[in-house]
Amino acid sequence: MNKQDLIGAVADLSALSKTDAGRAVEAVFDVIVAALKKDDEVRLVGFGTFLITKRKASSGRNPRTGEEIKIKASNTPKFRAGKGLKDAVNS
Repeated sequence: MNKQDLIGAVADLSALSKTDAGRAVEAVFDVIVAALKKDDEVRLVGFGTFLITKRKASSGRNPRTGEEIKIKASNTPKFRAGKGLKDAVNS
């Protein structure tokens, strides 16, 4: 399922037009991104949790030259599935 398929499914289930469903889906994505940028978790009980994990700076090697390079610290978004989602997928 891609984004357009998701919007179509939301429109069908909610009796919204595809335009309104698209706005709703985009709004949900925007809210999740904004919360993660502020280092907040988005916890949807029964579905899952979106969170940020912090990666420390490290050093690595360029595979072509063998030269050592520095890898900057970064934030990585993660999703942990909740019990309700896991149960729904495994039933």
